[in-house]
Amino acid sequence: MSVHTAAVDWVCDGDFAKGRYSRAHTLRFDGGVEVPGSSSPAVVPLPYSVEAAVDPEALFVASLSSCHMLWFLDLARQAGFVVARYSDAADGTLGQTTDGKHAMTEVVLRPQVSFTGERRPTPAELDALHRRAHDACFIANSVKTAVRVA
Repeated sequence: MSVHTAAVDWVCDGDFAKGRYSRAHTLRFDGGVEVPGSSSPAVVPLPYSVEAAVDPEALFVASLSSCHMLWFLDLARQAGFVVARYSDAADGTLGQTTDGKHAMTEVVLRPQVSFTGERRPTPAELDALHRRAHDACFIANSVKTAVRVA
């Protein structure tokens, strides 16, 4: 078991009682990285959200994408493949559940992987690596949102 930490710091800037306050905040992670955070402008309109900051929904998508990639890289290495580059243009859909609650209802990962060396995976081997990475991903195993690799 391991513990991972994140700190969130927010200070009121605006008229809190009327809902006219900034949702800008700072996210601090256990490695020392600080990231500007905010609500999504799609959820809380400007100027109370900050477009240039990271919103929780994007962090959710990035967490799934990053976890999948890290497992994929390790599994590809174990299988004898040499990955030269991995990129993903993932997206997540904020929708409603059957009981009317807002939730991230789907995340689609779109990994693009290039390999070097003599041994390259067949399409079937590549699909199997992605399936195994998805099955091993701690984050995907922690959520009930549908996570697809396209």
